[in-house]
Amino acid sequence: MKAFNLWMVRHRMLVIIISAVLMVPSFLGMLTTRSQYDLLSYLPQYLDTVRGQEILLEDFGKGAFSMLVTEGLTLSQQRDLENELKAIPHVDSVIGYASITNATLPVEILPTEYRELFQKDGRMLSAIFFDSGSSTMETMEAILKVREAVGENGYVSGLSAGVTDTKHMVEEQEYLYVGIAVALCAIVLMITMDSALLPIIFLACIGVSVLWNMGSNIMLGSISYITKSVAAVLQLAVTLDYSIFLWHSYQEKREIIADRDEAMAEAIRATFTSILGSSLTTVAGFVAICFMSFTLGKDLGIVMCKGVILGVLATVTLLPCMIRALDGILEKTHHTPLLPDVHFIGRFVARHAGVLFIVLLLLFFPAFYGYSNVNIYYDMSHLMPEDLPSVQADLRLQESFHMSTSHLALVDAYVSQKDVLSMTREMQQVDGVTSVFSLDTILGTIVPETILPRELITQLKGERYQLMLINSSFTISTDEINEQIERLNTILKKYDPQGMLIGEGPCTKDLIACTAHDFTVVSLISILAIFLIIMLVQRSLSLPVLLVAIIELAIAANLCIPYYSGEALPFIGPILVSTIQLGATVDYAILMTTRFKKNRLEGMKARDAIEDAVSSAARSVLVSGLGFFAATYGVGLLSNMSMISSMCRLIARGALLSVAVVLLLLPAVLLLSDRLISHTTLGMKTVRAAERKVRS
Repeated sequence: MKAFNLWMVRHRMLVIIISAVLMVPSFLGMLTTRSQYDLLSYLPQYLDTVRGQEILLEDFGKGAFSMLVTEGLTLSQQRDLENELKAIPHVDSVIGYASITNATLPVEILPTEYRELFQKDGRMLSAIFFDSGSSTMETMEAILKVREAVGENGYVSGLSAGVTDTKHMVEEQEYLYVGIAVALCAIVLMITMDSALLPIIFLACIGVSVLWNMGSNIMLGSISYITKSVAAVLQLAVTLDYSIFLWHSYQEKREIIADRDEAMAEAIRATFTSILGSSLTTVAGFVAICFMSFTLGKDLGIVMCKGVILGVLATVTLLPCMIRALDGILEKTHHTPLLPDVHFIGRFVARHAGVLFIVLLLLFFPAFYGYSNVNIYYDMSHLMPEDLPSVQADLRLQESFHMSTSHLALVDAYVSQKDVLSMTREMQQVDGVTSVFSLDTILGTIVPETILPRELITQLKGERYQLMLINSSFTISTDEINEQIERLNTILKKYDPQGMLIGEGPCTKDLIACTAHDFTVVSLISILAIFLIIMLVQRSLSLPVLLVAIIELAIAANLCIPYYSGEALPFIGPILVSTIQLGATVDYAILMTTRFKKNRLEGMKARDAIEDAVSSAARSVLVSGLGFFAATYGVGLLSNMSMISSMCRLIARGALLSVAVVLLLLPAVLLLSDRLISHTTLGMKTVRAAERKVRS
């Protein structure tokens, strides 16, 4: 390996050119990788709600639907608008009273309870069905054309409208995320490193590895907009350490090896060994989230595993060649790091270990209690600013028609009209249900079916299924709507055991069940995987328990803050943040523990060993933690997407809390557990034996 490293460093321009050439296909791959904006599409395929969406597309040619609210239009103007919308590509059908009756039957002839389904407070309601999925490019383009046709006279609501708004917001901001992360990281590196040029080299090499990673996503076909937005920032945050490790190793080797190429070759070997162990815990965290049944975790996990591996590859290939190529300029831009001396932390911790341990015990219960009871929300509309068109449309639906959401029921086509009517009456009695209608229940009882267009009948009744639309005044993801869905499903199964309730509300209910299960599974897998890695690296039974427990305390302290401040978190936040924080920051604890062990094996007393370990590790831990914080906090402040903003702010705060816990509380635990560690760690029993011999 040393011979190869030396060859690579001596042919550094070739390595730089190859790395640059690989950026071209990576850039093209990044541009052609599709983005998925519908988070509900990551639900398991075996669920009825997901299967029902497929049936809706197969049997009725309808993949998505939206509700249109118009204002200030006459019945004939509404009819003309609905007919115009039908001509838009990928609009399968538009169902509204005006187009159904050709505007020949005044809505006033209907009983009030039915009239208010279509017209209220000067507003009229129509349902628009599309022939493609909720988040396909075709549907999103159709949504834009519908909005263009409607103009200021109406609003388009529904999942597809929200997905369309999400797409445009993400496209406007995603490059700003990377820009702010790079700028803040550069500031941290300028303060903490000893060269003004070095941060630019670090960030350029990491940027190349990020491009390699994002370009290779073309193999996955598509990635979620969440992954696309945060993957580059997270890769920067979790791989920045590796560049710092290489630079420090190179500086050490230069002091003992005169030839700089040989010094760099030896630094690569030493760095690869150290970052391999460090990257394993990070990869383990991202592998754990791949086990989520809600496959957004797999989407992010695969991309980030690739990112860490490619980050390591760039660190041991491109970065050393860049440093050697610019060695002369680096020397000219050398300066004393602006980070103040932090050795006092070691003295403080060693002298106050007992007090710090009491602080740990006092933090334990409130941290884990808040962590276990933090409020979670699942309503996708909460993830977006209130001034978006889709959010405004939802508000108007609620104001005029008392509709917060709509469900679709797929009922066997051979269920009789009598049973459909009975089922409708039962469903209308369910709390929060504002209306239930279908071909049989509404149009068939008021307007003779013979005068209805054949096209309309086939849109609502197929060979296998008939459609029912159920409108609800309850908000998605609340306990009220989940109970409502349970009761509606019970009624539906009573008349049709194979019937399916689909739509955003039922999908969200399934999402709640999936993520609750996923949180437990992912937490256990990540803890177990990292436990085993630490056990093998440290050759200890007690240290994995202590180190994982101390980082879990930092995670609990991070996620309990929203509970005590009354803030609700997006559903995916706690799962991803806890796993990322554990995998990425447990390295701080490993570094501290490794130095403590080394000091003890060299004969230092426990108190002296912990003081030296903290003093020597504090700078590295602070630089790493501040870099992690800088890369993510700016994105959290900049983004107006609640999902992305919340995740990045939590990760940033988690990095600082992990730093604080590792520098202040972990040393107290190691010092007070010294006897336990000595008896459960290979090679350390001799330390205790030597101390007993000295005392005797």
